[in-house]
Parts: sequence; C-alpha cells; structure tokens
Amino acid sequence: MSSALAILFLIEICLYATASLTHAGFVLEGHEHQQAMIAEAVISAVLLLGLISLNLDRPWSRMAAISAQSFALLGTLVGAFTIAVGVGPRTTLDYITHAVMILLLVTGLAWLARNRNASPLG
Repeated sequence: MSSALAILFLIEICLYATASLTHAGFVLEGHEHQQAMIAEAVISAVLLLGLISLNLDRPWSRMAAISAQSFALLGTLVGAFTIAVGVGPRTTLDYITHAVMILLLVTGLAWLARNRNASPLG
C-alpha cells in the first residue's frame, strides 16, 4: 500500500484540527462554538491514533483505523444533524466543511474496507 492512505489521514487530522481552532476563535472570528471545538479536537486526536495504529502494523491496526474513521464519521454526522436542526453555527463554511469531512471519511472507510493490507508504509 502506498503512503496515500497516510496522506488521507493527515488531511483529515488537519481538517478537524483547523475546524476545532476555528470554533475556538483562533482562525476566524464569528464561528466560535465550544461544543463543536471540543468534538472536532477529540475527533482529530482519534484519527491521529488511527494513523499511528496503521504505522504500528499490528494484526489489529486495520481494525483500529476503521474504528477511528467510523467514530469520526459518526461524530461528523451528529454535527451535521445539529446544524440541520438549528443548533450551533449554520454558515456556508460549516456546511461545506461537514460535506468535505463526510466525503473524506467515507473515502477512507472504503479504502480500508477494500484493502486488507492497509499499512501506509507499504
């Protein structure tokens, strides 16, 4: 397996970390939301653990990565639902960010489901 899977995880981690910092008020003003900040920071950390597990190349590594991606997808869907029902910020940036997050996570899950040997180090 090429390092493309590791790059996908890194993009996801950076996206969630940036979203968390945005909701903390560090990146953009007017997008502050404490619950979203915490949720996105936790998801970023879980995805980092999923990437680390793949690099360990243990028998459970792929399942840990799938679990991390699944956790992130569930959390993101909860976030999208809260936006849809009017809780939290409802900006174009939030809609686009959640759509990109979902697309990346589904891509990662599909990749992991198809590839039994999902080590990003090859």
